[in-house]
Amino acid sequence: MDVRHLELLRELRDRGTLAAVAAATHRTPSAVSQQLRTAERDLGTALVEPFSRGVRLTVAGRILADGAEVVGTAVAEVQALLDASLGEPRGTVSIGTLPSAGEALLPSLVERLEGSAIELQLDDFDLAEADYAARSIDVDIVIAHSLAGDVPRGADELLSTRLVGEPIDIALPSAHPLAARERLHAEDLVGSVWIGVPEGYPFDTILAAVENRTGERLERRIRLRDNHLVEALVGSGAGLALLPRYTTRPRPGVVLRPLDGVRAVRTIVALTRPDRGARLAVRTVIDHLVEVGQGLES
Repeated sequence: MDVRHLELLRELRDRGTLAAVAAATHRTPSAVSQQLRTAERDLGTALVEPFSRGVRLTVAGRILADGAEVVGTAVAEVQALLDASLGEPRGTVSIGTLPSAGEALLPSLVERLEGSAIELQLDDFDLAEADYAARSIDVDIVIAHSLAGDVPRGADELLSTRLVGEPIDIALPSAHPLAARERLHAEDLVGSVWIGVPEGYPFDTILAAVENRTGERLERRIRLRDNHLVEALVGSGAGLALLPRYTTRPRPGVVLRPLDGVRAVRTIVALTRPDRGARLAVRTVIDHLVEVGQGLES
């Protein structure tokens, strides 16, 4: 078996269409189709079949696509042994991160890897919690978060490493009546207006928990993704908001207060596919991220 054929079948399983595979692997759809035909000839069986307006894997194709992860992990483990014998981890490690977690973790990571044989490729994206796992197709490490537990929804089949638990605080104008209190409770928030996040984003579960506890609906006047924009609007008096403690440096006119009575902490994790996680360079980067996270909590 050609390992490249197995990887192609896994790409098709995960991405769904020949066009998506072609775009992700920087090839034309015709080149991808040609490789599939070569794989079918070498293996002596049909690997794809027509479906709707495209193709889908046959039973044999699915078996080989699932086996690609086992084979890829074994190859990565052998490569890790070779890298270790050469004295240090090496190679490119790609990371995709939600911006606020990246702000807290990546500067220290870059400093730690200065002068090493590991090169970082970085990307940022802000997604609903259940969408982070899918990004592991494109990068070695996905830095994601969850307010429900240590593993984001949809990431059960990935390797998940806890990096840090970060409290989520209430951001409010310093002139707001509640700013005089050192800590806030769910009942204090009844009747307040909020700058929220899009539905499905983890922070929204905190407001939902407040509503469940108090029995009162909270008005989300605005829904935004960018924490810095949210903080600016809090300072202008547009509403209260939820902001992460370690990555928010309140500007003049904005204060943060802890919230009691509901769970208000997010778990930031590193997600990776097993075959990518077997690479020595990837494991080394995750170990550094764990240490950076421990420093934030100390």
